[in-house]
Amino acid sequence: MSHDSHPHPHPHGDGSWIGRSVPRVEDDRLLRGNGRYVDDIALPAAVEAAFLRSPHAHARIDSVDVSAALAAPGVVAVWTGDDVADLPAMLNKEELRTPPGLAELLDPVVRMTPMPLLAADKVLYVGQPVAVVFAENRYLAEDALELVDVRYSPLAVLVDPERSLTPDAPLLHEELPDNTAVTVAARVGDPDTAFARAHAVVSERFEAHRYVASPIETRAISAQVDPYSGRLTVWSGTQTPHRLRDALAHTLGLEPAAVHVIAADVGGGFGQKGILYVEELIVPHAARRIGRPVLWREDRNENLTASSHAREQIHRIELAADSEGLIIAVRDRITVNFGAYNMTGLVVPYNSLCHLLGPYRIPNVDIDVVGVLTNTTFATPYRGAGRPETVFAMERAMDRLAAELGIEPEELRARNLVGPDAMPYATGLVDRSGRPQTYDSGDYPELLRRAVAKADVQGVRARQRAGARDGKYVGIGFAMYIEATGLGPFETARIDIAPSGRVRLAIGAPSQGQGHRTSMAQIAADAIGVPFDVIDVVGGDTEATPFGVGTIASRALVNAGNATHRAGRLVREKIVEAAARRLGVDADGLGLSDGVVASKEPGGPSIGLAELAGRAPLPGTPEPADGRYGTEISETVHFRPPGFAVSAGAHAAVVEVDAHTGGIEILHYVVVHDAGNIVNPMIAEGQVTGGIAQGIGGALYEEMVYGPDGQPRTGTYMDYLVPTSSEIPDLDMDETFTPSPMNDLGVKGLGEGGAIAPQAVLAGAVEDALRPFGVVVRRGPLSPSRVRDLIRTADRT
Repeated sequence: MSHDSHPHPHPHGDGSWIGRSVPRVEDDRLLRGNGRYVDDIALPAAVEAAFLRSPHAHARIDSVDVSAALAAPGVVAVWTGDDVADLPAMLNKEELRTPPGLAELLDPVVRMTPMPLLAADKVLYVGQPVAVVFAENRYLAEDALELVDVRYSPLAVLVDPERSLTPDAPLLHEELPDNTAVTVAARVGDPDTAFARAHAVVSERFEAHRYVASPIETRAISAQVDPYSGRLTVWSGTQTPHRLRDALAHTLGLEPAAVHVIAADVGGGFGQKGILYVEELIVPHAARRIGRPVLWREDRNENLTASSHAREQIHRIELAADSEGLIIAVRDRITVNFGAYNMTGLVVPYNSLCHLLGPYRIPNVDIDVVGVLTNTTFATPYRGAGRPETVFAMERAMDRLAAELGIEPEELRARNLVGPDAMPYATGLVDRSGRPQTYDSGDYPELLRRAVAKADVQGVRARQRAGARDGKYVGIGFAMYIEATGLGPFETARIDIAPSGRVRLAIGAPSQGQGHRTSMAQIAADAIGVPFDVIDVVGGDTEATPFGVGTIASRALVNAGNATHRAGRLVREKIVEAAARRLGVDADGLGLSDGVVASKEPGGPSIGLAELAGRAPLPGTPEPADGRYGTEISETVHFRPPGFAVSAGAHAAVVEVDAHTGGIEILHYVVVHDAGNIVNPMIAEGQVTGGIAQGIGGALYEEMVYGPDGQPRTGTYMDYLVPTSSEIPDLDMDETFTPSPMNDLGVKGLGEGGAIAPQAVLAGAVEDALRPFGVVVRRGPLSPSRVRDLIRTADRT
């Protein structure tokens, strides 16, 4: 990144920590092998669970016989659907909730499909849990699974979401009138008239294909009951520990205070671990019923086939433009494959809807979204959560419109961008919270200008004019996006000053590699006025912060960061006031820096934080002479964002495509992003890099493939291809800074941003390279075989 040429602003405190590339404090422990993942937590006398999963995509369960499994060596218990029938079915209630404003303005349909903890009557996808074995170890549990005898009667299978919408399609959920889970539509202006008078119209069908988050650490959960208090403690790799706690309390009939959830170290979440799963309810329930600790960890096949999938969408999109290339209208009919259950409602469909316009000024809009149920594994948010899919459709449509008008793709984009003088910019749509959608700040033309300059468009065009070399064709692509970050409703931060003078910061948002222990400590150090290395950060522990939401939706820095900042400023005031009482001076005459409260006058009195916190006097009482502690110095803040902080970016890619083999080499990848003020540039660069790597994986390699019988065909890493570091090119990064007015720190989220544009930009670059063949890229991944198919079937006219 060009940090030297674009220095990070330091708008808060003395600016000594915010904006610095402080090395991550968590890395020393992790690199030395001292991480504490769920599987590292050894609970004495623990039993291990293994789940029997459906081999059918759609079938009636005629009978389940567990007698042989119960008699197997080491088996403690075997449960079927009948054994958990007294527990409520699972719903991701918070994710399924429709904000009142959105409900009132758009009247969306969101149908609930509660998922049984263990299927008792019918299975709806391959991998659905039917029974669970608890045994002395996982090996014995797996052996016993083979002895469970389940008889099925197969039913008709639906894999294609468009087929699922036809009138004669079999119903997945008999209580519903059809296979529709969600519908929502939005209109702005008069799109019909705009299309009728347009100079040019392009109509396309683009597909975002299905793939999987596939974190290095698969899902895991461990639970035990305190024999003295009866309190349930749960260790999980969840991204949302407070939501898991509340769901467990509801499911098991407990008070939330009787459940303690700890988010251990997490080896990647990416949204897949941000929702509730039936395994997370069954394992703690088993710990209570069996009376012993219980552990379950997922194997890779389970993760690929039975943990949530993502991305699969169909866009029937049209763009209308005038003779100058100004877009006057967009129309899109979006079909989202939800899989077998509606897990997260409007989250992905509405993210796609309200991010379709991107950074472009489009006055007339007609978008209709339907979420469809099929006999595939349920789909939920994955890094980007509906944005990569809709950006793929819009940016591909922009490229097709540019070709129709004979305008360079980057020039068409430049003509239609919202300018910085228009900020804050109202799109006319409604955002996910139900308020008018507004872009708070940004300079989108500058993002594009920098990307174009770095990409060397003229050099690429000159090479194209020179012709292919050895059957290798060069192309360039561009893609832009916006991302509404900082999703509410709130996040919590609590700061306590220990008698030793150390600072304990507890936040509701756990980390899955984002570097919270470093960046949040930087914010706290600046806000309080203490050294960075005296701050201890605890995240994702429901005991440390009784209220919280979690680390999803590019929200942690915006919400937990600003809660930390505000709590730190309040604690600073308390420290100075306590020092004034101790020193017998006026608080206005004191300053706090580097952990020392000192008089602003030279030679005046001072006191260190350890001495002050260790013997803090009670307000209005004389100084205690016996060393006893006084009142604590602490503060808790729940930050509620007033609106979304909108990040943005421009990507450019130059590729070389081998027409003989279909192989693609990325020659140059440019990203210019804007995430407001940056707390830690090194961590920010790592987040953007990781997102781009996952986006490249989706663009070129990864796909979860189902056969027409609903059987997953890419259930292992032998078939499901993920990129390694050797497949990810060096990235040419730059950034702009437009602070957000929506929060005190001026920050915007960037955890998901890097993953949003790669599919679109690489598709555009490949299409540009293969222009001599008449290729149009309408879906990915762009594997060698797919590229060869595109060349063979292209229209060369």
